[in-house]
Amino acid sequence: MTTLSKAENETGVRIDPQDDRFDRTSIILHWVTVLLITVQFGSIWARETISHQSGLAALLLSLHRAMGLLTWAVVAARLIWRRYFAHVPDFPTNMPIVQQLVAKANEHSLYIMLLAVPATGLARALLRGRPLDLLIWQVPALMNPHPAMQSVFAEAHEAAATVLMILIGLHVGAALFHHAILRDDVLQRMTPEMPSRKPLMPASGIDKRE
Repeated sequence: MTTLSKAENETGVRIDPQDDRFDRTSIILHWVTVLLITVQFGSIWARETISHQSGLAALLLSLHRAMGLLTWAVVAARLIWRRYFAHVPDFPTNMPIVQQLVAKANEHSLYIMLLAVPATGLARALLRGRPLDLLIWQVPALMNPHPAMQSVFAEAHEAAATVLMILIGLHVGAALFHHAILRDDVLQRMTPEMPSRKPLMPASGIDKRE
């Protein structure tokens, strides 16, 4: 019976038992989420600097909504992957239990807000009772206007976005704290792995005699 250098979990995903990094798919989905969130906040902030009646403002709003729906789908995929397939490394052995609990609470809250922000934004848009532009697609009006409920979801969307920004700030701050102060490998667990450079070997068969 041949002993494999890499273990295979119950789902068939091969992982290194000594690996202290997340699996490649988890890392890709994480950074795709970061990109989508950056585009969402950037587009809506840029829209606030120009006239809302302009064509550019309409394009930015359409981009914001489309990225929100895509974020919802990506985060849902992340949760499914993490539940059934992902390799999740353990916390560092010297990390206090309280700190681990805080990190888990922040992570779970991030997932909740990443789902809540697009959901409340979509409800806000649909309750206007108008067609919804999503870049090259247009969703027809699916319900009659409900100004009161639309206002409720508008406030919920803004509040959820604010909470999300705070959680992201705490998440990034904690990662930098681990990297710069504690100098452990927590940050490296979710960064893309760079290919190692092979040492240059002298060419064989070359006569070095003068």
